[in-house]
Amino acid sequence: MAELIRNDVPIQSVKEDEVVSPWREAWRSFRKNKIALVGTVIILLFISMALAAPLIAPEGINEQKLAERLLPPSSQYWLGTDDFGRDILSRIIHGARISLFVGFFAVLGSVVVGCFLGVIAGYYGKWVDGIISRIFDIMLAFPSILLAIAVVSVLGPSLRNALIAIAIINIPNFGRLIRSKVLSVKEEEYITAAKAVGMKDARILFHHILPNSMSPIIVQGTLAIATAIIECAALGFLGLGAQAPDPEWGKMLAESKNYITQAPWTMIFPGLAIMLTVLGFNLMGDGLRDALDPKMKE
Repeated sequence: MAELIRNDVPIQSVKEDEVVSPWREAWRSFRKNKIALVGTVIILLFISMALAAPLIAPEGINEQKLAERLLPPSSQYWLGTDDFGRDILSRIIHGARISLFVGFFAVLGSVVVGCFLGVIAGYYGKWVDGIISRIFDIMLAFPSILLAIAVVSVLGPSLRNALIAIAIINIPNFGRLIRSKVLSVKEEEYITAAKAVGMKDARILFHHILPNSMSPIIVQGTLAIATAIIECAALGFLGLGAQAPDPEWGKMLAESKNYITQAPWTMIFPGLAIMLTVLGFNLMGDGLRDALDPKMKE
């Protein structure tokens, strides 16, 4: 009997720390991905720059000095000046606020509406699924930028309407993604058990199905922020997004396109800001996908 007790001790003394939650395991996997960490650092730098913009910007964003227009990068103006003599570095720093604001909140709106419609379509199926899925198909039949232009043309050119347009065109992506996830999750045994004990549909949807379907949404949301920043810049470049004198990066590119040979720095640096921000979100999104997707793990 003593021998049996001694043999049972190691089994009973398993430490709780050895039981790793899926989210903690995903975080450990993410930390090991050096490329994803580089993307995260880039994003954090731009977010910090946006939050501290009034403190670190060397000049006022609309402070015009016509005598110093189109100056090349120097010790006084690190990134040069534009055609109105405004400091490009200061405008890029403040422009980070606009681009990140549009990226985050446009995607947030898309996630909320898309997930709601996708969950309803996937859970109830039948004619509800048919109607919602056909709406998604119609929206996806149009190129996203053309649909955004159409929405802004109806609402009127402004940064707020550009944000609304970007949110609308991304709804089908999240809706279809969450729908496909719900279709598989709702067949799990714990969902069947919840229905058997009389649990209401709303509780099943928002306490069981949705939390277990969020991994792909987190990954897609991160990547969608990068796309939203590009779309915001595209609308700004076309004059349908932020309006002058707002220092939005796409608008800055549009204002400097006539000086590409005379003062190329006026286009290079706003373009680099867009590229680095989008790169950061893409790298982090790829890292999150590898960490959260079980199929990517050996």
